[in-house]
Amino acid sequence: MKAHRIFCVVLIAVFAAALPLQPASAAYPEKPIQFIIPFGAGGGADIEGRLLAKGMAKELGVPVVAINKTGAGGAVTYTFVKNSKPDGYTVAWNSTSILTTTNIGNVPWDYTALDHIGRVHFQPLTVAVNAKSKWKTVKDFVADCKKKPNTLKIGHAGTGSTTHLTAVIFTDMTGCKAILVPLGVKRRNAALLSGEVDAMGAPLTGAIRLAKANKFRIITHITGKRNPAIPDVPTMKEMGHDIDFDHFRGLSVPKGTPAAVKAKLVDAMTKSANSAAFKKLAKTKGFTIDPSGPEEFGKMLAKRDKIVADIMKATGVYKSKVKK
Repeated sequence: MKAHRIFCVVLIAVFAAALPLQPASAAYPEKPIQFIIPFGAGGGADIEGRLLAKGMAKELGVPVVAINKTGAGGAVTYTFVKNSKPDGYTVAWNSTSILTTTNIGNVPWDYTALDHIGRVHFQPLTVAVNAKSKWKTVKDFVADCKKKPNTLKIGHAGTGSTTHLTAVIFTDMTGCKAILVPLGVKRRNAALLSGEVDAMGAPLTGAIRLAKANKFRIITHITGKRNPAIPDVPTMKEMGHDIDFDHFRGLSVPKGTPAAVKAKLVDAMTKSANSAAFKKLAKTKGFTIDPSGPEEFGKMLAKRDKIVADIMKATGVYKSKVKK
């Protein structure tokens, strides 16, 4: 009897060994995925991210739970994701802030500390004023700024944010000496409406609703071409400034996330971005859907990282601890 038992155990072991091993990533996903948003509830990043997460949940068959982790121009989110387990269950809703917050020294590492899934869309980075202000054009604002150096205030989401970079580029290229005020995403619009600041840097999605309501006037943007959503707004390039820089959003994961897991995330991201609901939001908000995978996105990040670093070095705000 004992010999029979031993024989059965050996037989089962041999049979099990003969079966092909099922990698953990093949079963992915098996539980909810954390979708970490770097900025506050109600802003452009939040609205877009939550809609994308909803579409991805439909594709992946598990909840994709949007969680806001704000602070330090995106550094809080990126640090949290960097330190998470590389299993595909923690995803960052990234943006150009992955380059600005690292180059301004909010973290002691650069964008390569994470793996990147792909870009979802891009949009103009704008400069807006209160519609009730006397500044009808960008030339009006710059002229007044030069007459009263270090008097006018330009608000942005926070030091190291993309909108901070927008303000830096705008003031440096136009020679407008202004006071740059970190306000946070939630307070930025209210500060411009109340007169706390005279202008603000914002992605188009953060300004277009109030611009359409005749509360804001978008006076320029730093993307190279005019945008169909704001066709009458001139670009900085049209003013003779050599700048063509837009605001992107995409997905990042912890370093070392398995390729099979990343492939599933790319697929879900792309399908969600091309859904009817996301396309409708894009048309309303003025961003351009243009999904790309890890390889293409990685090349773009490398080019953009150099541009951001060079601009920050030229304007004296570069503080990265990473040699470049």
